[in-house]
Amino acid sequence: MTLPDITRRTALKYGAVALSAPFLARVLAACGGSGTSGGAVEKMNLKGQSLDLMILGVAGWPPSQMSVDFGNKAFKSYAKSSLGYDVSFKASEAPFAQLFQKAATSLATKSQEFNLIISDSQWIAAFAQPKWITPLNKVIEANKNLQLEWYSSVVRFYMYGAEGDQNIYGLPQEGDVLVLYVRKDMLEDPKEQAAYKSKYNKDLPQTFEDFVKITWADYQSVMEFFTRPDKGLYGISLQYSKEYDDFSCYYYPFLFSRGYRIWDPANKNVQGVLNTDQNAAALEEFVALKKFCPPGADQVGIPEMADLFTQGKVFSCIQWAAMGPAMITDSLKGKVMVVPPPAFKEGRTYTLGGQPWVVNAFNDKNKMQAVVDFLNWWYRPETQLAYAKAGGNPCDKATLESAGFDDLQPWFRAYKYMLQDGKTLDFWHNANYAKMLSDQQEALTAYSTGQVKDPKTALDYIAYKQQETLYQAGQTKTAPSGTLPPLS
Repeated sequence: MTLPDITRRTALKYGAVALSAPFLARVLAACGGSGTSGGAVEKMNLKGQSLDLMILGVAGWPPSQMSVDFGNKAFKSYAKSSLGYDVSFKASEAPFAQLFQKAATSLATKSQEFNLIISDSQWIAAFAQPKWITPLNKVIEANKNLQLEWYSSVVRFYMYGAEGDQNIYGLPQEGDVLVLYVRKDMLEDPKEQAAYKSKYNKDLPQTFEDFVKITWADYQSVMEFFTRPDKGLYGISLQYSKEYDDFSCYYYPFLFSRGYRIWDPANKNVQGVLNTDQNAAALEEFVALKKFCPPGADQVGIPEMADLFTQGKVFSCIQWAAMGPAMITDSLKGKVMVVPPPAFKEGRTYTLGGQPWVVNAFNDKNKMQAVVDFLNWWYRPETQLAYAKAGGNPCDKATLESAGFDDLQPWFRAYKYMLQDGKTLDFWHNANYAKMLSDQQEALTAYSTGQVKDPKTALDYIAYKQQETLYQAGQTKTAPSGTLPPLS
């Protein structure tokens, strides 16, 4: 299978539109029908029928396109030969920052427009609360192919809605974690090795095992060594962009790895949890790393980072494993090593990426059966292995632990390492996710760009706004305290 060209800036550029609180409130209140009761799907005989299914996915993102390609080729053939009916898949897409709104606007009308949706993991609660998506517990019970042993407990973030909800609403479509892409050819250059040894009296890391041991304190010298502005080269690229969740995803490891928290999911309180002196110091530490990044770091997101790396402007970058096909171009094959990102003294826990499948609860019985048939086929061992060979990141234990899996893609070993328990955590799973994220991104980038001088002020602003959002939604009994600090 030929992967789409996603190195172009426009292909992955996140839209800047975040859901406003009033819009989200209107959409969530618009309707509530449950589609299929409790997730139960009556077995339908589709033999002789012809069906069209629509998948809503992420514009320019390879795993989304793969699902449609797989459906229109391999599953179409399987459905015809083994199940006796014709099926075709069409795709509708939107950039990540606009995808939720596109799905919600359609689902709020009880539309069957999108039969199967590739959702961000944090959106499940917002889709599940008004009963727009099908709870899958009974579907899983009735279909052996869906009763998989997952590689780690991290995968639960792709499956459940709000914290404490026992219903399963999603199944992993694409696993994703943050990994470190480094220029192996530079590390192995004898001149670079000698110069580094002379300057720092230690050796440049050379192997995967070396990078497993490296902390951010250790990596400072590597980033500094390869930061050469006069030659247009910098030690690292990180994401400080305000778009969607770019900045948050890269700041969170500086909290998660040290056991710091972003909220209390039990009582839904943020003030006093996020806006601590420790978290403020971590924010200052993260922003200080811009000195090793190319100019314009505050505008760098996923596509910009891919450009910087493939154009040879950075020695290394922390980027999503799913971006492997775009990061390791033909000209860079054999010159790139993919390893775990640096650890902290306290540990190594980074932010989870990836997306689950969620099922439209308003599908008619025939389309619901076809969707279930597709999911049964998608999780067959041979399908998951083919998906991995095409560049997708499966999540089931059998595939990830199969012989030779690590060598199928340059990023698979690091992907598996970071998908282990304790190495990756997700954001809040809450129906107010979009509003909470929008306020957070605004304040974090205000500090990064110098609009706000004190990191604690930025966190105080976020904590107040998020506490207010959750209080107004009736999810916490605690109103925001104090006054909202200005972002200036």
